[in-house]
Amino acid sequence: MLYIFKRNRLKPAQIIVSFYLIAVFISVCLLSLPIALKPGVDWTFLDVLFTAVSAISVTGLSVVSVVDTFSTTGIFILLFILQFGGIGIMTLGTFLWLVMRKKIGLKERQLIMTDQNQSDLSGLVRLMRQILIIIVLIELVGTLILGTYFLTYFPTWQEAYLQGLFASVSATTNAGFDITGNSLVPFAHDYFVQSINIILLTLGAIGFPVLIELKDYFLNRNKNKATHFSLYTKLTTITFFLLMILGTIFILLFEANHFFEKKSWHESFFYAFFQSSSTRNGGLATMDVSQFSEPTLWILCFLMFIGASPSSVGGGVRTTTLAVNVLLLYSFAKGHKHIKVFRREIHEDDIRKSVVVGFLAVIICFTASIILSATEPFSTMEILFEVSSAFGTTGLSMGITPELSTWGKVVIILLMFIGRIGILSFIFLFNRGDQEVNYHYPKERIIIG
Repeated sequence: MLYIFKRNRLKPAQIIVSFYLIAVFISVCLLSLPIALKPGVDWTFLDVLFTAVSAISVTGLSVVSVVDTFSTTGIFILLFILQFGGIGIMTLGTFLWLVMRKKIGLKERQLIMTDQNQSDLSGLVRLMRQILIIIVLIELVGTLILGTYFLTYFPTWQEAYLQGLFASVSATTNAGFDITGNSLVPFAHDYFVQSINIILLTLGAIGFPVLIELKDYFLNRNKNKATHFSLYTKLTTITFFLLMILGTIFILLFEANHFFEKKSWHESFFYAFFQSSSTRNGGLATMDVSQFSEPTLWILCFLMFIGASPSSVGGGVRTTTLAVNVLLLYSFAKGHKHIKVFRREIHEDDIRKSVVVGFLAVIICFTASIILSATEPFSTMEILFEVSSAFGTTGLSMGITPELSTWGKVVIILLMFIGRIGILSFIFLFNRGDQEVNYHYPKERIIIG
């Protein structure tokens, strides 16, 4: 790693992207192994690449049926890729460094900071260790609960616990893949399975720092120690759950005289609540989302575009980006020069980043939609839904993914990859370092608006 820094002088963001490209290459090789496929399965290189990127980016969009394509060995390979992509390259890399007793220096910490969207070099190794432990524990508990419960659904305990393991990892990493052959539609009326999946989806998408601060809060509470939540935790948690609640309300309202017309209140609520939760990057579904009305599909597109919280398993523009931009509009309308929230002022660099991330994300998705409109025979809503799902690494689809053309698959692959590495890392790919100059031109006002 230090060799790469010294010889090529690559920036941390460029090295992180290189690592993810290498991970995609390794995933393609693993998924192409004969032992990973069922007998008679024949798929193209582009389909293998699409599946590998979808797994590394924990998106869940697929051009093939997982249960019909992969053998049991292939399912475990896919699980490994999902784990690798969900936790993050630098988290697993840090674990390997610790196991090998390798000293984690400044360059390694810069890579961790870039991969996890952190702004401080201190405490990064401890952060990585805690992330790995927390995620593995969540997945283990989820596997035990779902696997045991699935004993009533599947004929053998081996199949039940395999389904439980895959479902737990897929939900916690927000991957959206399934081995039921039909997502969670078979459990559309099983509220226990849905509730466990919602909890796992939320724990994976809400942000690793939030989980760590919650853990510290409960531990310190037992020791009568004071714990203060960071501004990040307050802002992202409120935004995350507010979007989930508002999404549920809007879906219930828009579908009251449509999809929910002849359904009971609890059926309607769980359909709406689960789909609103899943759009936060989960990609799992208890129904065919194409049955929703167009206003609801617009809401789902918006939720997928926003995505999960920073430093989580999810993609999209992230919750804090939305929160800061909304607060910026509010502050500007009130005539304030600074954003004040929870007795804190948001740093100007973070405000600038949020505006750039939001603006560039709109440009990327808009451009992708135009290209797909020119190359694909689908409606505007179907294309926009697919673009939002790929960029937000969500994995929900209106059923057009397997029918995409070669160019369409390439566009979706790029969107999924950008969604996984993040807009900031994508921007910093072209960064040649600080270009500060020691002079300024005269300032002049221009007319705006």
